Amino acid sequence: MSESATDSSTLPQDRGLSRSRRAELAERVGTLMPGVRADLESLSAIPSVSLNSFDQRHVEDSAQAVADLLRAEGLTVRIVREGGRPAVIGHLDGPAETPTVLLYAHHDVQPPGDDADWDTPPFEPTPRGERIYGRGVADDKAGVMAHVAALRAHGGRPPVGVTVFVEGEEEIGSASLPALLEAHGEDLRAEAIVLADSHNWKVGVPALTTTLRGLVRVVVSVRALDHGVHSGMYGGAVPDGLTAMCRLLSSLHDDAGDVAVPGLLMSEAAELDYTEEDLRADSGLTEGARPIGTGSLLSRMWTKPSMTVIGIDAPSVATAANLLTPVGRAKLSMRIHPDQEPATAYQALRDHLLAHAPWGCRVEVELEDDGPGFAAQADGPVYAQARAAFEDAWGVAPVDIGVGGSIPFVASFAQRFPDAAILVTGVEDPDTRAHAANESLHLGEFERVCLAEALLLERLSLTGDETPQE
Repeated sequence: MSESATDSSTLPQDRGLSRSRRAELAERVGTLMPGVRADLESLSAIPSVSLNSFDQRHVEDSAQAVADLLRAEGLTVRIVREGGRPAVIGHLDGPAETPTVLLYAHHDVQPPGDDADWDTPPFEPTPRGERIYGRGVADDKAGVMAHVAALRAHGGRPPVGVTVFVEGEEEIGSASLPALLEAHGEDLRAEAIVLADSHNWKVGVPALTTTLRGLVRVVVSVRALDHGVHSGMYGGAVPDGLTAMCRLLSSLHDDAGDVAVPGLLMSEAAELDYTEEDLRADSGLTEGARPIGTGSLLSRMWTKPSMTVIGIDAPSVATAANLLTPVGRAKLSMRIHPDQEPATAYQALRDHLLAHAPWGCRVEVELEDDGPGFAAQADGPVYAQARAAFEDAWGVAPVDIGVGGSIPFVASFAQRFPDAAILVTGVEDPDTRAHAANESLHLGEFERVCLAEALLLERLSLTGDETPQE
């Protein structure tokens, strides 16, 4: 095993899995990693951007490549779709009377953006130091390959039944996922579900994501005029749509930066060591700019609502005329408490916007998208074995974290399979920069993720049996 992974001599001896078996799996994963990494690089070289404006043949190629990887591990595989991008389902039976585990990832990726922002070509995976750089190497093709690596570690004979489900449109909102889960739900049913699309606390410290904020996204319009008029002739007496929009948007936060919309839930997040210096390093907050809001930083990002203006329709500075613009339009992204109903949050936001219409201008609010949050029942035997597997792989206990962003597919799985234990895991770390230029994967952490999943499959075969194997 590489030097970056856990020394098996440091592993505890309890919790149902012997030291010798853990050491055996650790050595096996270490031996496999060069091949796993080579397959990851090949898969990440496929520019499988699922947005309509990109060539969708690459998404088809990516699905086929995933199917080939799973078939090579002995799974029965098919490519399916329900009106959207191709998804891959593979299955391999385990020994009799063992549980079935569903392993999820997605093979589509975000657009690369401007090539000039990348230090190396986005679809030419490039190693530098401890990391490998390229679009999709972490989000989420490393998730795909972690599942493959876990299967390889067990030599095509997993200790539990395994179903692998690799979606092809997560990056565009998983619109057809509910239909896929409905059409193929019986094939995907499992006692435990591992959703590999989140991140770890930091390099060297694993995490289980136990809460996710929900999402409400709206487009708001403020109309002040029937048509544009000369700003010099009427300015000072007649409002314009853009200025009115600015005043309306300013009502969404109080002076401290907390969201000022009544009726939104909030609570305190777990107490983990996270400082303003950490926030600045992770986010790129510029010198002189201060964090907004009150309460702990993690509560602000995980369990309190947030409001972001993500788009405004306005004349550009270069082409602006001396004109009172009739209508201002903006798109707002509101993140909500994991337990808040999106419909209730939307109504609260709409009521606030209508009540704060500047100068009697007409405000219209259109719901563009919403999605529920997620709060796991983070206890029971599956979670106990997951925490043990993570501690085996990293040599330190995992922490439970929240994620401020929404991952809509998690709620879809929770709704479709309410009796399954859902584990949200991932390969990313604070410097991964998923969705941004120079996305990267820490190779030492990736090996630990692969080992943790191989150990988890072994441990789940022992659920309810706390007697160490010899």
